[in-house]
Amino acid sequence: MTIESFMILFLFALGAIIGSFLNVCIVRMPEEKSVVVPRSHCVNCKKTIAWFDNIPFISYLILGGKCRNCGVKISPRYLLVEFITAVSFVGFYLYFGLNILLVPYLFMMCCFIVATFVDFKYKIIPDEVSVGGMIVGLILSAFIPKMHGIDVIGQNLLIAHAKSLGISFFGLLIGGGIIYLMGVIGDIAFKKESMGGGDVKLMAMIGSIMGWKLAVLTFFIAPFFGAVFGIIEKIKTKESAIAYGPFLALGALISLFWGEKIIDFILSGYGGLI
Repeated sequence: MTIESFMILFLFALGAIIGSFLNVCIVRMPEEKSVVVPRSHCVNCKKTIAWFDNIPFISYLILGGKCRNCGVKISPRYLLVEFITAVSFVGFYLYFGLNILLVPYLFMMCCFIVATFVDFKYKIIPDEVSVGGMIVGLILSAFIPKMHGIDVIGQNLLIAHAKSLGISFFGLLIGGGIIYLMGVIGDIAFKKESMGGGDVKLMAMIGSIMGWKLAVLTFFIAPFFGAVFGIIEKIKTKESAIAYGPFLALGALISLFWGEKIIDFILSGYGGLI
């Protein structure tokens, strides 16, 4: 087995394990319950799930998607979250390589997964994800200047790390501020709340990790996807309010992978078209 193959298998397994924990967060955070205690248990019969029934993918398939004790069906969301997380870990590794940047970016992706599933169901984004993500984003920025394009070679380390922290904090302010301002304008225009506080805090988290430029780009990309979903939702349910967090997450991922190319394309006059 090559080192590359080993890393892919290792990260897939690690992602699946972390995905299992994210499932706990998705279930308990909206109810303001601890994600640590008690141990994982069936939501129907409340019995503790044995370790051998809690192995990502394998246990779900062996049990046929049902609780061993009471036989109630287990939501396929558990399997889906584990799969998305596992694939994300591998995908980020293949794109960025074995790089220190995997730490903040995979952390952000995990936050996006929890925020997406919770927001779609409850139309809220837990503060543990958004506010906690902001704090972690600032801390990681202070220790990993590379997050904001700062090369520490040949520089004063203290200045380099302080500069990275400053960029992160500025990104937090711009990311949260720009969507907060849009919410204020929307409140005035529609005479009702148009942007939830959770979305503001999620954008602040994005800014703290990705910096202000990619946060602003995320702000402009997200509505394209949110508008399409909003129209469909309006037709189906007559409901005008939508979970916007998932589209901020999608916009942030597009910005993360292709943001610099998009910005260069725009600054060059749409590739010379204007």
